[in-house]
Amino acid sequence: MKRPPTASELNLCLCHSCGLACDMTDEPHECPRCDAPLHRRKTNSLTRTWAYMLAALAFYVPANLLPVMNTVMLGNGADSTIMSGVLEFWEAGAWDIALIIFIASIAVPGVKFVALTLLLVTVQRNSDWARRERSKLYRFVELIGYWSMLDVLVVALVAALVKFQALGDIEPRPGILFFGLVVVFTMLAAMSFDPRLIWDKDTSDTISDAASPATPATDGAAPDPTGA
Repeated sequence: MKRPPTASELNLCLCHSCGLACDMTDEPHECPRCDAPLHRRKTNSLTRTWAYMLAALAFYVPANLLPVMNTVMLGNGADSTIMSGVLEFWEAGAWDIALIIFIASIAVPGVKFVALTLLLVTVQRNSDWARRERSKLYRFVELIGYWSMLDVLVVALVAALVKFQALGDIEPRPGILFFGLVVVFTMLAAMSFDPRLIWDKDTSDTISDAASPATPATDGAAPDPTGA
């Protein structure tokens, strides 16, 4: 069964801003509809994705080790890290807030690190393993990236509630800054990765196979010059 043609074979390029399939015959640099820059592949996609992800991983360590907030209740103050905050909310009966903080602060960044590393390594090795599933994995990474700031929002909400009820005082600590940097750099890493690289080897292999003519089998016998 013949596969459908790819955009590169039809000399088309998709605009990432408005979704228009642009004709690349004259090599335009901008989309004719929205004037957004056109690019067949993201420039230095793998290099930039590795750089952003390693930077996020470096910030991930102090984000979990340093305190993210200082809580003063009835004159007693204490610093809280992300994990200690999860445990405190859980022991206080606020299991829903504890679960949100755990998923947004620990589980989501960990999943993104593992998923992006898998995508980068398989693309660099020109692997043909589970291409469709890897494309879905990239879309999943993009989806959960939008919820990465939940932890920061929860901390801000808790601080506002405590101040509003005059129960005490909550102040941010350096850990929340590092966590914000983790969120930003993981989002940049996901945005820099080009999922079309997953399919490039499959396309090139199919084209090369179609271009090479099939050699008829002669079973070692010399061809008959008369054509019989």
